[in-house]
Amino acid sequence: MGLINFVKSAGASLFGGGGDKVDPQAIAKSIAEHGVEISDLDVQVDDDVVTIRGTALNQAQREKAILVAGNTKGIARVNDRVDVAPPEPQAAPEPPSTYYEVRSGDSLSKIAKAQYGDPMKYPLIFEANKPMLKDPNKIYPGQVLRIPPLS
Repeated sequence: MGLINFVKSAGASLFGGGGDKVDPQAIAKSIAEHGVEISDLDVQVDDDVVTIRGTALNQAQREKAILVAGNTKGIARVNDRVDVAPPEPQAAPEPPSTYYEVRSGDSLSKIAKAQYGDPMKYPLIFEANKPMLKDPNKIYPGQVLRIPPLS
C-alpha cells in the first residue's frame, strides 16, 4: 500500500462535467467495466492523485484496480488503500507484482526479456494486464504494466 507513480499525460480520458478534473465515479466505473472486483470500492480524486479503497478478492485484482486508476489521463499518483481478502486456508498469499512504465520502442517481448530473461514469456505480462490490454502489440509510452513474479 502507498503511492504509486504514473504518467499524468498518458492514459484514458475520464473527465466529468465538461471540466478538466478527473471524475472519481468514472474511474470507479472503469474499474468495474474492466472486470476488476473490489468490494466497498471508494474512489477519491484530489488534483492529480486518486485514492482507492476497498477490498480485493486477491492481489491480482488489487493491482489491476491500481492500474486502471493510474492509467487515467490526468492522474499522476495512486494512493493505494485497497486491502486483499485473506486467502483460503490452504492457499498461500500471492506475491506482489512489480510495475513497469512503458518506454518508446518497448514491446511486451522486449519487456519480458528485460524482466525475466526470456522474450517468449511476454504472454505472462499480457495475461497479467488483461483486460486493460486487448492486444499484445498495442502498448504505449507512459503506460504502466503489472509484471507478475515467475512462479
